Amino acid sequence: MTPAVTDAPATVTNTAEAKTARTKTTAIKATGLTKSFGQGEAKTTAVKDVNLEMWFGEMVYIVGPSGSGKTTLLSLLSGVLRPDAGTVDVEGTDIWHLSEDKLADFRLNKVGFVFQDYHLFPRLTTAENVAIPLILRRKSWNEALVEAKKYLDIVGLASRADLPPVKLSGGEQQRVAIARAIVGQPDILILDEPTASLDGDTGHAIVSFVKKNILNEKRCILIVTHDSRITELATRILKMEDGRLTGWEKGGDQ
Repeated sequence: MTPAVTDAPATVTNTAEAKTARTKTTAIKATGLTKSFGQGEAKTTAVKDVNLEMWFGEMVYIVGPSGSGKTTLLSLLSGVLRPDAGTVDVEGTDIWHLSEDKLADFRLNKVGFVFQDYHLFPRLTTAENVAIPLILRRKSWNEALVEAKKYLDIVGLASRADLPPVKLSGGEQQRVAIARAIVGQPDILILDEPTASLDGDTGHAIVSFVKKNILNEKRCILIVTHDSRITELATRILKMEDGRLTGWEKGGDQ
């Protein structure tokens, strides 16, 4: 079995670090996660016996080459893709033992996620797309749109609020997806290559905003990225290769 990538630094060097180590609260704990696709000779194991633990108050990056299993791992952790084996414990609940209805509630109320293909609804305006999580939480239509427009302003798209996604560039669509993910203030925020379609300044500004305004002692953020321009914002960086987590290092935010 692959060793868990969960340990805090082995040496606690001062009182402040000792206090932090004692007060960590687990946000996500995955044990033995495995996921394969295809059958027979075509079978490919995308995630192989992954063990990890993330804590509230962290912004954790997962890095690795294309095809290493990073996006599949995000899908397993966020309740989107069911594993072949293993468990995902979020705040004391094994999400893969939930009923389908409760799993849907978990995704709506606990997790905000942004995937590379955006998942925007083409017949809605950008503001309406961002408002969806709030509507599903039974906020009034008008209140949800007002809040959605605030988040579009934050990601620099206030002037695009009334346009459909097809009128936006790829980078703009990514920012709409990010706004939608953070509008509900989720406990866990999961982002797959959030800056891939953005220029350096905009990408850094968005991730900086997420860290400053969303990350706190009651939230955990997990990001898959190849973008070295935002490494300084990470708490920890987990390394993935061939479906396995191979190690970790401190981020720049240490």
